[in-house]
Amino acid sequence: MKSLRLLLFMFCMTVLSTVHAEDKIMFLSSNHVLYRLDTKNYRYLFLPVEDRAEMSNVKVLANNNQVKAINVRLASEYTDYYVPLDLSEFAGHELLLDIHINGNLRNEGAIKEWACWKQIKYSNTFDIANREKFRPEYHHTPAYGWMNDPNGMFYKDGTWHLYFQHNPYGSLWENMTWGHSSSKDLVHWKYEGDAIEPDALGTIFSGSAVVDKKNTAGFGKDAIVAMYTSAGESQTQSLAFSTDNGKTFIKYAANPVITSNVPDFRDPHMFWNDDINKWNLILAAGQEMNIYTSDNLKDWKFESSFGHGYGNHSGVWECPDLMKLKVRDTNKEKWMLICNINPGGPFGGSATQYFVGNFDGHKFTCESAPDVTKWMDYGKDHYAAVTFDNAPDGRHVALAWMNNWQYAAQTPTMQYRSGNSVPRDLDLFEYEGQTYCGVIPSKELFDQRGKKLSKLSNACELVLNLKGSSSVTLSNDNGEKVVFNYDEGKRTFSMDRTKSGKVDFSEAFPVTTTAPVYGKLKQLRIFIDNSSIEVLDAEGKMAMTNLVFPTTPYNKIVKKGKVKYIIYKM
Repeated sequence: MKSLRLLLFMFCMTVLSTVHAEDKIMFLSSNHVLYRLDTKNYRYLFLPVEDRAEMSNVKVLANNNQVKAINVRLASEYTDYYVPLDLSEFAGHELLLDIHINGNLRNEGAIKEWACWKQIKYSNTFDIANREKFRPEYHHTPAYGWMNDPNGMFYKDGTWHLYFQHNPYGSLWENMTWGHSSSKDLVHWKYEGDAIEPDALGTIFSGSAVVDKKNTAGFGKDAIVAMYTSAGESQTQSLAFSTDNGKTFIKYAANPVITSNVPDFRDPHMFWNDDINKWNLILAAGQEMNIYTSDNLKDWKFESSFGHGYGNHSGVWECPDLMKLKVRDTNKEKWMLICNINPGGPFGGSATQYFVGNFDGHKFTCESAPDVTKWMDYGKDHYAAVTFDNAPDGRHVALAWMNNWQYAAQTPTMQYRSGNSVPRDLDLFEYEGQTYCGVIPSKELFDQRGKKLSKLSNACELVLNLKGSSSVTLSNDNGEKVVFNYDEGKRTFSMDRTKSGKVDFSEAFPVTTTAPVYGKLKQLRIFIDNSSIEVLDAEGKMAMTNLVFPTTPYNKIVKKGKVKYIIYKM
């Protein structure tokens, strides 16, 4: 078992070097260690991690000054995987790790005997090859480590930029940093490193980024301006800007730019509003959304709040977005406010609700009754959905975190944890007197269709053409299965993943999710990857995103009713 864990995350063992004579370990107490490093010959120090170990607080000291602080679960008994500490940014300095271990002698044993001291390694290279069977093939995932909310997404000069909540030092939530990936097609992503790291104001929580085309902030024409939550003793909002298209950021000297005494005060989403010729900002504040205006992205005026008494309030409101959308087949435009909530989702845990109405640049007014709750996706694994700034052709392209806070830390992966949904274009449509969010697979997904297949594969698109009520079962040779049911009379669609594969890591995982259908379903586009199934109505009237962990890929289809299907390799 231990050897399998080590195989999950190898780092070109031929170039690794173990602890040097220049290293010096000083055990000062039962939970305090000083570790002097060799910084002259190698770029990376690889820290051995054991996910079940107690947290260690590590301060990196350069020439007696603290230059970084991280929390990492240093291996006490065995190594699950390694994480890199990049030494190149401290070149020329004497480095000392000041390590405080939160465990105790009774539970963790004598720290002198911990596995990590013998297994710490050096290298000049960092191998981030995909080594896990459940890592998706055509969804974005972090190169390594934990990921949750997508952040700061923008499009510029033919490139889509995605930032994300990242733990560079483990596959569980910690050390929140903005990781960065870029793509030309919304499917193939290149890891660009960590763009915004924690500082004295706190770790870096969720936020947004905009292309400042008019240089309103004074950082330069077309500068990328990011606002994020500084999560320290209190949650405050800070700015950073980039003049190299989002590769590196400089933090604004006068941070924070917005403060409050509200405990859950986070996830700022900025956008330019042509209607008022100003910037707007929507920000989660407890169980409401605060709205602000600004001329320069630095000085913000509070305008109003929305949310009291509206929609679902079973959890904390988070990760907002606000946009003007066309109502299909009409000449109308309306505004939609996205509100992610945790917990409170329709099947437990985290989910994405939304509100449709009017916005005058100062106040949002919802057109539905206060007790109406509308969900963007009726699966268990769609959260923190937000859109890209500056998307071409006026599009509103959304990505979501494909996981659920009920079991995100327990999913059966280690090298990395969590992925993002496929990209979806958002619009509005009307049905029986209500206006709903349309969720359509982004056009870039058509370009990823490969040859037609005769049977299912681990990474494919399954297109179902339906005529009336029907049932489709996907299964594998181990008897694991996922069952889809469309009931035209009841106007519902469901997905049963209770026997989909590995389900015993959480009692909250084996469920059947059910969505209302606003009109008849004619064609479903089902995106299957190694550990996820996303069912999207081709007309955008229903979306359902669920993780699955089959021990072998699904390779059989059994259908009932008038159903025809086509399978495309992705």
